[in-house]
Amino acid sequence: MNNSIPSIGFIGGGQMAEAMIRGILASGLVEADAIKVAEPSADRCQYLESEYGVGCTTSPQDLCTASTVLVLAIKPQMAAEVLAGYKGYLTDQHLAISIMAGVPLEALATMLGESRRLIRVMPNTPALVLEAATAFSPNTFATQEDRIIAQALFSAVGSCVEVPESQLDAVTGLSGSGPGYVFTFIEAMIDGGVLAGIPRPAAEKLVLQTIYGSAKLALETGEHPAVLKGKVTSPGGTTIAGIQALEDGALRGVVMAAIEAATNRSKELGA
Repeated sequence: MNNSIPSIGFIGGGQMAEAMIRGILASGLVEADAIKVAEPSADRCQYLESEYGVGCTTSPQDLCTASTVLVLAIKPQMAAEVLAGYKGYLTDQHLAISIMAGVPLEALATMLGESRRLIRVMPNTPALVLEAATAFSPNTFATQEDRIIAQALFSAVGSCVEVPESQLDAVTGLSGSGPGYVFTFIEAMIDGGVLAGIPRPAAEKLVLQTIYGSAKLALETGEHPAVLKGKVTSPGGTTIAGIQALEDGALRGVVMAAIEAATNRSKELGA
C-alpha cells in the first residue's frame, strides 16, 4: 500500500473510473477498502462493490470525508451541476484530479474553489485494458507530491507524461482521439486483406497481431519508426510497393490533418 495515497474517491463510476479502479488495485497502490465511489445508479454501485470490493455512496459529504484524492470521472456537461454539491466539502487536504475532456483548470477552479489543488488529465480508451496513453497538467496550487500521485495513478492504467495545459488540446487530438484513427486504419487493413483474397476472420487476426506486434517492437527496442520501417523494406520488394501506394494516397498528410482537426475541435469545445 502506498502511504502517499491513503484514500481515493471517484465522482462517477463509469467505464473510465472502473478501469482506473482495476489498475489501481492490480498495481497495489491502495487496497479496495481505501476506494469509494459516488454513483447515483444502484445497479452500478452493486456491481462495483461486488466486483472490486470498493465502497459506494451517493453523498458528496461522505465521499469527501472518506477520501483525500478525488477523481472527477463524470461527463463534462454534468460538471457544473454535480460539482456544485462537492465545493462546500473540499478542503486544503484534498487533491482533485479531473479526467473530463475539454474542461480547463480555470473552469475547475471556478467550480471547486480558486485555491484548490487541481490536476487536469487526458487519458484515452485503452485504459479499459490498462494500456492508456495519458497526459496530465497540474495547476499552480498542486504540489510535487500531487504530481507523483497523478503519475502513479495513471501509470497503473498505462503510460503517463506531464505536459503544460496549453498542450492538452493537442494531446486530445493526438492520443485522446488516436484510438479512433488506429481503429479506422485497422479496419482498412482488414478490408485490404479481404480484397486480396484472405477470409475476413483470418485477416482480422493477422492485422490485429501485426498492429500489436509492431507497436510492441517500437516500444521495446526504442528504435525510431523510420529505422524499423527500413528493416522491413527491401529494395524492389513488396513492402516498398505498398508504402508507395500509401504515399501516393497522402497518408502522412491525411493523418497530420486529422490530428490538427481534432486539436482544433478540442479548443472549440473547451471554449
